[in-house]
Amino acid sequence: MTPESSTPAPSRLLLVGDATWIEPFADAVASEPGTTVRTAPTEAHALEALRTRRPDAVVTEHRLPEGSGLDLLRAIRDRDPTLPVIVATASGSEAVASEAIAAGVSDYVRLDPDDDPVSKLLDRVTSAVEAARLDRARRDRARQFDAMFRDARTATWVLDADGSVDRMNRTAAELSGGRGGTDATVLADPEGTVVDSNESVVDSNEDVAVPIWELPRWSDSERVRSDVRRVVQTALDGGFGNAVVIRGSDRDDAGEREPGDDRGNGDGDDDDRAVIELSARPVTDERGELVSAVVEGVDITDHADVERDLRRSEELHRVTLNNMTDTVLITDEEGEYTYVCPNVHFIFGYTAEEIRELGTIDDLLGEDLFDRETLAEEGVLKNIECTVTDEAGREHTLLVNVREVSIRDGTLLYSCRDITKRKQRERALATLQETAREFLYAGTDAEIARHVTADTPDVLGLEAAAVYRFDPDANALRPVAYSDGMRAVHGPPSPVDADGETLVGHAFVEDERLFLDDVHADDRLADRSTDLRSVAFIPLGGNGVFVAGTTAVGAFDEVTRELADLLAATAEAAFDRIVREERLREQDRELQRRNDRLTALNRINETIREVDRALVRAETREEVEHAVCELLTGDDRFRFAWIGSTDATGETLTPRAWAGAERGYLDDQPVSVAADGVEPAGRTAATGEMSVVGNVPGGLREEEWRKAAVSRDYLSAISVPLVYNELTYGVLTVYAAEREAFSEMVREVFTELGETIASAISAIERKNALLTTSTTRVEFAVEDPTFLLSRLARDASCTVSYQGGARQTTEGSYVFVDVEGTTVESVAAVARDLLVVDSVREINATETGGVLRLRLSRPFLAEELADHGVVFHSASATPASTNVVVDVPEGVDVSRIGRLLEETFEETRLVSKRTRDRTAERDLHSRFLGDLTDRQLEVIQTAYYGGFFESPRERSGEEIAETLDISSSAFYQHARTVQRKLFSALFDERNADAADVADVAESP
Repeated sequence: MTPESSTPAPSRLLLVGDATWIEPFADAVASEPGTTVRTAPTEAHALEALRTRRPDAVVTEHRLPEGSGLDLLRAIRDRDPTLPVIVATASGSEAVASEAIAAGVSDYVRLDPDDDPVSKLLDRVTSAVEAARLDRARRDRARQFDAMFRDARTATWVLDADGSVDRMNRTAAELSGGRGGTDATVLADPEGTVVDSNESVVDSNEDVAVPIWELPRWSDSERVRSDVRRVVQTALDGGFGNAVVIRGSDRDDAGEREPGDDRGNGDGDDDDRAVIELSARPVTDERGELVSAVVEGVDITDHADVERDLRRSEELHRVTLNNMTDTVLITDEEGEYTYVCPNVHFIFGYTAEEIRELGTIDDLLGEDLFDRETLAEEGVLKNIECTVTDEAGREHTLLVNVREVSIRDGTLLYSCRDITKRKQRERALATLQETAREFLYAGTDAEIARHVTADTPDVLGLEAAAVYRFDPDANALRPVAYSDGMRAVHGPPSPVDADGETLVGHAFVEDERLFLDDVHADDRLADRSTDLRSVAFIPLGGNGVFVAGTTAVGAFDEVTRELADLLAATAEAAFDRIVREERLREQDRELQRRNDRLTALNRINETIREVDRALVRAETREEVEHAVCELLTGDDRFRFAWIGSTDATGETLTPRAWAGAERGYLDDQPVSVAADGVEPAGRTAATGEMSVVGNVPGGLREEEWRKAAVSRDYLSAISVPLVYNELTYGVLTVYAAEREAFSEMVREVFTELGETIASAISAIERKNALLTTSTTRVEFAVEDPTFLLSRLARDASCTVSYQGGARQTTEGSYVFVDVEGTTVESVAAVARDLLVVDSVREINATETGGVLRLRLSRPFLAEELADHGVVFHSASATPASTNVVVDVPEGVDVSRIGRLLEETFEETRLVSKRTRDRTAERDLHSRFLGDLTDRQLEVIQTAYYGGFFESPRERSGEEIAETLDISSSAFYQHARTVQRKLFSALFDERNADAADVADVAESP
């Protein structure tokens, strides 16, 4: 548009060139207020100036010192297509003008020096700048229109002057059901100038334009079409039209359905329903004539639904107000009611009309409920507590809120809430809190139970209460406390079995809370004579059951149940605390006992270590026994210790060693060997088992030995047998100066000590047996059908003799037996059927006898005797009798060996006994056997018993080798080695004796 007044000069101007007209033109422009002028002599300087700051216009000379104005024009257009550029020249031509226009010049000015070129150029520059500004304004409006047109939230229709749809955006097409062609958009400014278009622009000749109110989705209802047409017609008449259109509704033209009404379209399908707010405005040209109209539509269905929900909410609030337990009252300044909530009866028991008849609000809530001036200052007063009486005469505690309002001629609104139950609960909780504090100081179950029953009336408002505690030993629930009210209405409670058959038992066993409105209606009621009606049975975990009740029926409301649960839970926690504390105390006591036992055990272990060291150093049995007694009584460990063994008669213990505070005890108290009524040492000797007396003074009148013991401060005693490999070496007896000094752990230690002492004595005897040259050969007649040789002789009807060679290896125990009177095959068959025999090998065989090698699953008797230093010399068995011959070294009690054999066999009888000296035999035998390996001994024994050394040979070397599962060369190598060692032991010993004699003869 052309402005009515003169157009102002550009505010920023760039002049390029060095023509004579440049300087006066710059002066003229610069004289305008707010205008700045910059000059640049060349194209390069001009481009640099453009980079630093964009001017409103560029005026360039056609001819430049280093180029032309047209080159500068092209460079500017590459960067900024909209910047006004004016080319001015004093000597132009049509060709130059055409080239400038082709390059995109904003204006080409030919200057005439005689025709005021400065004013002319200034007018042309001002026009070019204004044209550029108008062009930018149109483009800005077009972009704004484009943004509005593309807004998916708003439907936009552009109409012709007759109301026909020229174009619409996609949202409008979806909302109004436009035809496919009308969905194409052409972007133009409101004056109709096309500035952009999408790819689906449709030629107007290809589509017949229709009025907007005839679009498919507007034509559902005549009322909708009429509303849309009215809005559009208002805009076409030059005004602004708007309306709310409900599309897809079931109302007719005369309907009164409001926006947001949720009544359906008749078939219950509202998927196509929409509430649209339409607005239309006219579009005029610069002459003010109507050229088109723009219609905008916004889908406000959601907003209408919100309004509908709001109305529903208001209705819900009305229903809620009528049914809630809070009461709302509105009065005027005089206290006269202007509104009474319909639910007023919930608190007061009166109807709304009866409340009005009672008088003013002061008559209902009491006078001076609040200060009117304070209310005027604050506007609302909250949580005013007051007490009122209902129609039935019951007191209620209310919380009242008062606020200033202006509703229905009322100025004061009262909101009343009944907190009677809450106050009751608060009082009960306060009492319960005090009860919980008392529980903290309660030290027994009975004390806790008394607190529970005493506080039940204050906490629950129930007069009868009792607490039953579970007795696990009797599997019963016993009443430990009950209230006076329980005694009055029920009588003293009785114990009940915890079998679930009664109400108390059921609550405990099933861990189930029972709240009975009338206990007489339950078949599990044990005492039908009770006056109790409403009764609660609440389990206290594993501690018992809490019982509370009253004579009224249906006394348990929600608050009472909750408080009863809290009281029971508090009591259960208190009982659990008592149990935990008792358990902790018991744990402390047990820890102390363990510490005491460990301390004693450490002392004993220290003593045992000293005993072990002494046993290792001891050379004789006497040293062992005395060392043990001395160490056990040293440092006041024990009061007295002694070791005794049975005499020859086996009826009395003879002391062998002792230490400590004996004070003639062993002289005054001979110890008899018996199982009952005697000193612990005598019982152990008789039974072979440990004897412990924890409290010696406890039986002074029953056993005489206790008097002598107590007079010497022997308050507890222990006696252990000294047994090794079933051979008894005596009894160790120890006395302590305190009762129960020998705990289970100490007893185990003394048991091991007894075995250790016996083992040490046995080792000493074995060593002495190896060193002694004097032995006693003892022959025993044995009657035991289970003995290996006896079974073989009896079952095979022959004579079976032990020929030596008993040897223990990793594979088992091996023995050689000689058979006479039958074939070795028959004896081998009998042996293979015995469990004790693992394998049988024939070493030599004749028609009436031979030699067998047996591998046994357990050690042979000879090996057991060897542990005690005794040599199993020989044994022979016939079907009728069995004889065993052993060599007992000097220093080993023959009677003890006899007792060992008596324990081994069913019946044993001494046949003969004679003393032998085996010095030479032992030296040669020991030296020879000491040089042999186990394999060499096995080979030579097999060869010997197999008849290899008989003349003539009963079995060849190859046969012996086959028996041993070795090669014949290996057999002969072993045999030669053994023979060489035998001769070496024989002849080297003789040479050594001769050398000793020569040494003696040559000595001075």
